[in-house]
Amino acid sequence: MNLMTTIAGLLVISVAPDAIEAPSVARQRVDMIELNHFIDDQGREVFRQVIFYDWSKPEKQFHVRAWRLIKKPSQLPERRWNPDQYQCTWHDEGILRHVWAPSMRETWTQRDPERVNRALLPEDQRIPLWTPKIATKQPTTR
Repeated sequence: MNLMTTIAGLLVISVAPDAIEAPSVARQRVDMIELNHFIDDQGREVFRQVIFYDWSKPEKQFHVRAWRLIKKPSQLPERRWNPDQYQCTWHDEGILRHVWAPSMRETWTQRDPERVNRALLPEDQRIPLWTPKIATKQPTTR
C-alpha cells in the first residue's frame, strides 16, 4: 500500500507540476551579519539576535539595515563554503527570506548593538532589506 501511495504521488507531480507551488524567495546581500548574545549582569543570555549591516564609505562605519530575534536554531547564521559566505534563512508571511554576507561576527554584550547604532543612523533613515509592499487599488470595470 505504501508503495502505491508513493507511485501515485510521483504521478501527480509528473503530470501536474504547476499544481505544486514553489515558495517565493527573497534574497538580499549585506556587508556583515552579526550574531549578538545579549547578556544580563550575571552573564546569562537574555536573547539572541541577528543584525544585518552595510558599510558606509562616507562615514567609515557599519550601519544597521535590519535585525531579527532568533526564535529557533534554524534561524542562526550559517557558514557556506562555496561560495564563501554567511547566510540567514527564515520563513516570513509565506516568503522564504535569505540574507547573505561575506563576513560575520559574534558578540556578547550588555548593550544592544542595534539600539546603539540608532545614534549613528536613526531607524527611519535605514535602507530596508525588503521593499515594502504597497497596496494598490484594482481598477474597477464598469
